[in-house]
Amino acid sequence: MNTYTVNIAFKKDFLKQIDQLAKEESRSRSELIREAARMYIERKSRWKTIFNYGEELSKKQGLSETDVLNEISKYRKSKKVPS
Repeated sequence: MNTYTVNIAFKKDFLKQIDQLAKEESRSRSELIREAARMYIERKSRWKTIFNYGEELSKKQGLSETDVLNEISKYRKSKKVPS
């Protein structure tokens, strides 16, 4: 596996938090940051898949963004507890 070194600038307080967490998890700073980057990329990919599915479904059903927002608003109003 080819690896490359990159330089990243962090504010001192943030770097202290990173180092503290790495220490608590018995891993290196690099391992912690690599894992954080992997998790971010995976999460973005999952959300992209979800949004793409929603867009395809709305097109098939002939729904506009306004239709969807109106339905969300109606649903939220129906779930509010009366004061």
